Amino acid sequence: MMYNEVKLEKGMYHLAGKSFLQALEEADPQAQYAGSPLGQLDAYERQLKRFDIRVNGAGCDRVEKFFTTTESAVLFPEFVRRAVIKGMREAVLDEITAVVSRCDSNRYQGVVLTETAPYSTTAETVAMPDSTITESGTLVTLEKYGRTVKASYEAIRQQRLDVFALMLRRIGRELADSVTGAALTELVDSVTATTVSGLAYGDLAALYGSFTSFDMKAVLVSPAVMAQILVMDEMIEASSRDVTEIRLPFGTRLINCKQLDDDTVIGLDTDFALEQIRSSEVVLETDKLIDRQLDCIGISVNIGFRALMPGAVKVLEIT
Repeated sequence: MMYNEVKLEKGMYHLAGKSFLQALEEADPQAQYAGSPLGQLDAYERQLKRFDIRVNGAGCDRVEKFFTTTESAVLFPEFVRRAVIKGMREAVLDEITAVVSRCDSNRYQGVVLTETAPYSTTAETVAMPDSTITESGTLVTLEKYGRTVKASYEAIRQQRLDVFALMLRRIGRELADSVTGAALTELVDSVTATTVSGLAYGDLAALYGSFTSFDMKAVLVSPAVMAQILVMDEMIEASSRDVTEIRLPFGTRLINCKQLDDDTVIGLDTDFALEQIRSSEVVLETDKLIDRQLDCIGISVNIGFRALMPGAVKVLEIT
């Protein structure tokens, strides 16, 4: 079956264990387009082409183009979801997450790694030291983060799709920022902070040196602390390098987190510090969107966090 023969219906959003895109790709497999221009599009993008819906560029359509037919209207919730997710991915949350775990409920029990002996040579007659992986004694409760979007169809139907997507991206970005605050709280609460009087470059260097089993790949600071660090003499010299990211002279990336207060600095190994747990992807009221009942649409996601490994996170408290 080719992409222009796929039957689109509301029920594709409600299949157990499948997303709308997965249902589409099952009906319109990518493999049959190998080597053709259509092979560069996913199944959803091929449906946009089928109904000649242009979501960006000079010839960008208006919202009402989705509702030309009952089948094309089925594509609208996925357009909204993609715009929201794009905004969420522009936040720092994904950058500080080591792994994303899926959970079928709002309670999650992870595992912990316990190691009491160093890694070294072992004599032939001596038992090798243990690395033990066990269930965590603490359950993580996933919290719901959401937003109600109010926009009547009559108010938005003449809006260009790229402008409407920009509004949705902003909602996604703010939603992810609120979730990031919970992630940072989990990181801070997982360790005992080191107190410093004021913040000097030497404190950042000492923080880097305190990572004995991990690498301090990122330092998270508030905008005010970021500004303070940027005018340090050592940073002024480093800023002359041709780089696309702000990094400390010893290579650690400096990340601006507006959710942090001005008294907290977090150093972390982004490969091992934080586990993000989700019970779902972004949830939309798809039937309302398809039926143009846009007056009150809920957008939500259920997420929890767990600090993964001791030693992968260090915190400075500035007094």
